[in-house]
Amino acid sequence: MSAVSEALPVAPRNIWLLPGGLTVGVLLLLAGMFWPTLRSMIEVWERSETFAHGYLIFPISAWLIWRQRATLAQIRPHPDPRGLILLAVAGAGWLLADAGSVNVVAQYAFITMLIAAVWTLLGRAFVRAALFPLMFLFFAVPVGEFLIQPLMGVTADFTVAMLRLTGIPVYREGTFFSIPSGDWSVVEACSGLRYLIASVTLGVLYAYLTYRSWKRRLLFSLAAIVVPVLANSGRAYMIVMIAHLSDMKLAVGVDHLIYGWVFFGLVMLLLFWIGSMWREDDQPEPAATPVPAQPFSATPRRWLPVALLTLSVAGLWPAYATWLDSRPLPEVPVLKVEAQGGWQPGAAFTTWVPHWVGADRQLRRSYTQAGRNVLLQLDYYGTQRQGAELINSQNFMIRQKDPAWSNVGEHIATVDMGGGSRQVRQARLRGSNDQRLLVWQWNVIDGRPVVKDPLAKLMLASERVRMKRDDGLSVLIATPYDEAEPEAAVATLARFATDMEPAIGHSLDRIDGQ
Repeated sequence: MSAVSEALPVAPRNIWLLPGGLTVGVLLLLAGMFWPTLRSMIEVWERSETFAHGYLIFPISAWLIWRQRATLAQIRPHPDPRGLILLAVAGAGWLLADAGSVNVVAQYAFITMLIAAVWTLLGRAFVRAALFPLMFLFFAVPVGEFLIQPLMGVTADFTVAMLRLTGIPVYREGTFFSIPSGDWSVVEACSGLRYLIASVTLGVLYAYLTYRSWKRRLLFSLAAIVVPVLANSGRAYMIVMIAHLSDMKLAVGVDHLIYGWVFFGLVMLLLFWIGSMWREDDQPEPAATPVPAQPFSATPRRWLPVALLTLSVAGLWPAYATWLDSRPLPEVPVLKVEAQGGWQPGAAFTTWVPHWVGADRQLRRSYTQAGRNVLLQLDYYGTQRQGAELINSQNFMIRQKDPAWSNVGEHIATVDMGGGSRQVRQARLRGSNDQRLLVWQWNVIDGRPVVKDPLAKLMLASERVRMKRDDGLSVLIATPYDEAEPEAAVATLARFATDMEPAIGHSLDRIDGQ
């Protein structure tokens, strides 16, 4: 018998019937209360192969708890009101995330509420003993798409560096590069996010089951993060080299994917094989700290009020969110921007159309001054709601695999505008007709220019929760640029923004004073 078993008397099994049954019932009711959030997770699992493992997370967590049943049976369950504090904080976070339509944060808050409910009903000792299985539930949240662009950059950097180190001349523009044998681009599928998500999820589970030392568990988990990133970069370089050496006859079609998966599979197999050399699963788990005996009374009088209080605290937030959604939509007038500073309406000079969806009002107009052309597009959102959000992953400069346009570089830049410094989202676009555009984009919320999406989301959600106006405006300006002289385009956009910003602000004043 393990040291834990000797330290703690085994509690009678019947003491678990009432609290265990109530806990399962409360968790199912919470899933019903927050069904839209749970459904949003399931929808991602269903449509994305990257997150299809989400279907397995809850069953694996339940199996991990069942696997510890001998240890958990030694714990006398008892209610712990401190869990309600975590439940309330997570609920408030869910409300804020729901108001801002930040699904990932709402999903994390939902999982946290499930854990808080277990803490409240079964006590801290149970949560401590089942900490990993409970924390493993967070892997059900489909998160990671924000890493696509950085991972694409890492892959492009590594591939280009290795090609040059190999002695192959490379011309690079953003994530696009050319070598003597052909042109290449690093797209979303090349980011390696799918490999990374699978490696981290499986690696953490493997480390928990295989090792007993938390140091080894941590080191292997870190390796499961670093190795797939390096392996994916090596995979990309290998594919380019195979195609180059075969005169573009190999690794340019379906075999491109086959070579990539085989290479990545071999690397990950090697990682787990090396990790198995230090396995400790034949050793017992470290002895747990003895849990002081707790008084127990298996009567509904003790447990039902706690279960009802748990449901009440959790239910406040979706009830308030439903009330917010039931409010009538504000009336939105037409956007009007008068030309200023010598700028005049001009003929359209580009076929490029940014992809901003669900706007209540949109204005798209071209302006000209002294031979300089600028496109202005305003997208106004009277209130934030599903499918009509100022900050949305569906709002972007160019969709992936656009047949006519390519995004060759996008970042947050600090520019001079109106006599001061201002941050904008700057992108360089290249068209199939050899036209190049320099684009600046920023948002206006509560009269303030905002570029960073997390801050914008927080501001809009806060306004909505406090029943204030949660409207916002996307401002986008673009002008042609010469690759040899991009400073001229920067100066054109800065002059246009300085001259026209008062008129854009006035259009919002009209909306506020409707």
